[in-house]
Amino acid sequence: MPELPEVETVARGLRAVLPGRRILSVRLGKTDFIEDPPAVERLLPGLQIAGVRRHGKFLLVNFEPSNGIANDELLMIHLGMTGKLVTHHPDEPVAPHTHVFVALDDGRELRYTDVRRFGQIRIIGSHERAVFLGRTGIDPLEATEDEFRAVLNGRRSRIKALLLDQHVMGGMGNIYTDESLWRARIHPKRLGANLRDHEIRKLYRAVREVLTEAIRLRGSSVSDYVDADGNRGGFQRRHRVYQRKGKKCFRCGTLIRRAIVAGRSSYFCPGCQRAPRGRAK
Repeated sequence: MPELPEVETVARGLRAVLPGRRILSVRLGKTDFIEDPPAVERLLPGLQIAGVRRHGKFLLVNFEPSNGIANDELLMIHLGMTGKLVTHHPDEPVAPHTHVFVALDDGRELRYTDVRRFGQIRIIGSHERAVFLGRTGIDPLEATEDEFRAVLNGRRSRIKALLLDQHVMGGMGNIYTDESLWRARIHPKRLGANLRDHEIRKLYRAVREVLTEAIRLRGSSVSDYVDADGNRGGFQRRHRVYQRKGKKCFRCGTLIRRAIVAGRSSYFCPGCQRAPRGRAK
């Protein structure tokens, strides 16, 4: 599933081409992942795009005022597991499982493709905007170290679960949680409440370093992910633990292991990331 670096990369790519463009028409294929398809077809044509940004793992498109009246509605797009949002020339071949076609006034077309249709598209009205945005936890790239520490201190949950909880840490997912914990030398089963101050500081820095580097390399393409231009990311070549079970740790040479933590596959080095006391290896 695309995580913060992938969604941020897509947002930056779209932000380079969409602001200022007017939507001419919307054509939909399968709509089981769209909340209120008639509203999407009815409300979007004629609107001028003001900006594109990321909020957690969501893409948000906002629009310019119309006839002097502010437009507070947002177009929310979640890429799910296999969603792709790419601009095309209308004459380019249409990929299988393309379900949304947005015609723009510069002759291009924004297409949403999703094989498994686990994504989501909906219009967020002004009356629900604050509630929707408030559900997402702190952004690890924008939060201060004190804010990062505050959401972890006293939590009797596994640190892996806390980092994955979108109400705690918006945007984090399995790949970058495992990579950050490895870099900070913290076992995924440690309790947030048991982390010492210097460990939280190391984790805060590790999270920011991993996410920043992943964004610079345009995300990780371990499955279907491509950026807004249709290109694959490159951070998968920098993975140190994710999906490396049985391979040697880059740091100490111990074989990487896999365990289920917070219901998710977790990859870690038992040599660098010591298990909590009293827990069997």
